[in-house]
Amino acid sequence: MFAGKIIAGLIGFSALGPLGLLIGLYVGHQFDKGLGGLRPMSAQQQEQVRDSYFQTVFSLLGNLAKADGRISQAEIALAEALMGKMGLSSAHRIRAIELFKGGAKSDFSVDKTLDSFMALCGRHNNLKRSLLNDLISLAIADGELHQAEQDLLRAIAGRLGFSAALFDQFIAMIKAQAQFKDSSGGGGSYRAQTSATQLSAAYTALGVEQSSSDSQIKRAYRKLISENHPDKLIGQGMPEDMVKLATERTQEIQTAYDLIVSSRK
Repeated sequence: MFAGKIIAGLIGFSALGPLGLLIGLYVGHQFDKGLGGLRPMSAQQQEQVRDSYFQTVFSLLGNLAKADGRISQAEIALAEALMGKMGLSSAHRIRAIELFKGGAKSDFSVDKTLDSFMALCGRHNNLKRSLLNDLISLAIADGELHQAEQDLLRAIAGRLGFSAALFDQFIAMIKAQAQFKDSSGGGGSYRAQTSATQLSAAYTALGVEQSSSDSQIKRAYRKLISENHPDKLIGQGMPEDMVKLATERTQEIQTAYDLIVSSRK
């Protein structure tokens, strides 16, 4: 798309001459870039994004599992459990295992994998966040985040455009959200036995403070629900049989939010 560069360049040149032309071209380029990001993807582009997301998730999971030097049977079991939880089709499950093994090989390149992913999916912030969420979830599934795993995750987060501070917050949020797994009734099982620890975890799960206002908490809650909304993720290119984890995450977020709302009444 060149319309923005042409129009802004002409306006800049007429106003400030050659310098204005350069400024106008830059401003126009940013406009074209942003407008391009708003265009819906074609069916072919969606398929490319889906394939890139799938490859990146499972190859990085394999690399992450080997981050501490070797892949243990427990880590293999956790990866298989994650695949089962995702509800992958038989064909996708076989391919996921192949990608997992490939990611664990010594010649696997994290940088090349992320370069390919960013080239296709870099404009989809929800996909980048979901990718990091899935990797963190596997890393903490055994109850311990090893230093080598944390270092690799931090490097991946940086390549995805997330700051170190945001990365630390994401880990805290996902750990807290995990405490609300398998709850039912919109947080009812927690209302009956609310404790200071549970309530603190609920605030952390939403990425807010106990001193946050009601409106701030609601805004954070709505943002998280939107980021993990299945229809939105599928529309951005997430494979349909990988949305289950995001759906479970929305349930955890909902439970945490319900607990906070109940405690404030």
